Amino acid sequence: MIDSGSLQTAFSTDLDPEEKKIACELLETEQAYVHRLHLLDQVYYSELMAEAQSKKTFPEDVVRLIFSNISSICQFHGLFFLPELKQRMAEWDSKPRIGDIIQKLAPFLKMYAEYVRNFDNAMQLICLWMEKCPRFQEIIEDIQRREVSANLSLRHHMLEPVQRVPRYELLMKEYLKKLPPQSQDRPDTEKALELIFSAAKHSNAAIAEMERLRRLWEVYKRLGVEEDFVDPSNELIKEGAIQKISLRRSSSTTERYLFLFNNMLLYCVPKVLQVGSEYQVRMKMDVSGMKVKELKDAEFPHAFLISGKQRSLELQARSSEEVDSWIQACEDAIEQNKKRNESFREAVQGTESKLEELGWRAPQWIRDNLVTMCMRCKEPFHVITRRRHHCRACGYVVCAKCSDYKAVLQYDQKRLNRVCMECFTFLNGELISHDQDERKRGILEKESAEVSKRSLVCSFLHLLDKSGKAGLRSWCVIPQDDPLVLYMFAAPQDVKAHTSIPLLGYEVKDVQAADPRHLFQLAQSSQLYTFQAESQERKQRWLSILSLVVSGDGSIAGDDDDSLDEID
Repeated sequence: MIDSGSLQTAFSTDLDPEEKKIACELLETEQAYVHRLHLLDQVYYSELMAEAQSKKTFPEDVVRLIFSNISSICQFHGLFFLPELKQRMAEWDSKPRIGDIIQKLAPFLKMYAEYVRNFDNAMQLICLWMEKCPRFQEIIEDIQRREVSANLSLRHHMLEPVQRVPRYELLMKEYLKKLPPQSQDRPDTEKALELIFSAAKHSNAAIAEMERLRRLWEVYKRLGVEEDFVDPSNELIKEGAIQKISLRRSSSTTERYLFLFNNMLLYCVPKVLQVGSEYQVRMKMDVSGMKVKELKDAEFPHAFLISGKQRSLELQARSSEEVDSWIQACEDAIEQNKKRNESFREAVQGTESKLEELGWRAPQWIRDNLVTMCMRCKEPFHVITRRRHHCRACGYVVCAKCSDYKAVLQYDQKRLNRVCMECFTFLNGELISHDQDERKRGILEKESAEVSKRSLVCSFLHLLDKSGKAGLRSWCVIPQDDPLVLYMFAAPQDVKAHTSIPLLGYEVKDVQAADPRHLFQLAQSSQLYTFQAESQERKQRWLSILSLVVSGDGSIAGDDDDSLDEID
C-alpha cells in the first residue's frame, strides 16, 4: 500500500511532462481506490459475514448479495493493477509509458458488470436490513464511525466501484491528448481506451438487458407465465387500466387492462381472486395490421378505437392526455413493425437466387445491417436470444431455428453446409415432417423432445418447496437457441412447458448441505428456486451452464457467422 505523502514526494510533477502528471494522478487515485476496496471487502464484508456465520443474526446470503463480487475486484486491483502501476512509475525515466500495461489489464474490467448490475438491489437490501435487524445496523454504524471510513457512509464507499471504470476512461482520454503524435505509447493507449470503453459498454448493456428482462418477467407473472405468448425477446411499450365501451348496453363501460408490446396488444380482465396471476388475457391482437384512431363520441368522451385483423375494441380513457398517450404508443409500435417489414422486403428485392443455380453457385450474402428480422419466420433478431446466421445456399439472414439444417452444396466441393428449411427442401427433394408454421409458435408450445435435442443441458430436476421437501419433478431444459430461459416440462414428451424462468440476473448457488441431496439454487431479490439433481455429476453440469447463462454471456447463444467458414 502506498502512502499518499511519500507518493507525492517520489513523483514531483511540477517540471514533468503533462502525460506524467496524468499517470501520477492515475496512480494516486488507484491507491485511494484500493484502500476503499479493502475497506469494503476486508472490513464490511468480513465482519458482517462473521456475524452471520457465528451468531446467525441475519442470513449469510444477504451479505453475499449485498457485496456481490467485491472480493474478486479487490484482489484484481490489489494484486495486479496497483502493483503494475507502481512498478511502471518507478521505472518512468526508462519506460515513460502506461498504455501498454493498461491495455493488458483493461479486459478484466468487464468483471464490473456483475457489481454494477447488482448495485441498486444491494442498496435496497442494506436499507431493508438496517430497519429489520438492529445488530446489522449496529455493525455498519460502528464501522462508519471508525477512522478508516473517513466519516463516509457505506453507500458512499460502495458507489466507488460503480464510478471507477468511467474514471479510467476520462483519465486515459486526457493522457492520450497529452501524448506527442510520435509517442510510442500512442497505439497502446488508443487500444487501452478502446478496451476500457468496451468494459463500460459491457456493464451498461448488462444492466439494461437485466432490467428489461426483470420488468418483462414481472409483467408475465401478473399475466400468468403458463400462457403461450411468453417470450423473453418481447419489449413492453405501455400498460394501463382502460374502460371498454359496451356495444350492447347503452352508456355502459367495464374496467379492462391493456399491455402493449412491440409485436402484440393483450386485452385483459382483472381477476377478482388474484390466485396465480393478476389478470386474465381475453384477447391477443397482433401489431401487424393494427390501426388506431380517436373517436368523436358525445356520449363517451376520450374514446378511441383499436382495430386488428380479427377484432376491434372501442375504449374510453380518463382524459384527453391519456387518449393521446395510448394513440401515440400504438402508432409507434405500428411504425416500428412496419419498418421491420420494409427492411425485410428491401433486403429481398433483387437478391432472389435463381432456383436452377441454388447450391451450384455461391450466393450473394445479404448484409446483417439490412435486416432486423429473420427473413424466413420474420421474428425480430436480438443480440442474445435470437442471433443472425446466413443460409449458405440462398444468402438470406436467418435465425438459428430457421437454419438448423444441413445440405450438400456443389459450389463448396459437395460439402455439407448450414442452410434454411426452404433451401433444404428444394436441394434434398424432401419435405420437413412438421408444418412450416410450427416455427412461428412459442417454444412453450413445442414438444419437449424436440427442444431437448438442441439444448445446452436437460434432465429431470425436483423443485423443492419452501419447507425443503422435494416437490414437483420436472423435465428441465435450457435450449441452445433460447439460452436465457429455463423451461420446465411435466414429462420429456410433453408438447408444452408448464413453467419458464428468465435466467439473466439470477445468482447461481451451490448448496453444500449436510444431507446427501444434490441441491443448487437460483436466487434473485426475494425470488428463490431450489432444485435437486439426480446425481452430483448432473448437478455440476447444471451449475456450469447456469453460471454462464446468468452472467449474460452471449457467446453461448449461438454463432454469429460473419465469414464463410463452417463454424456451426
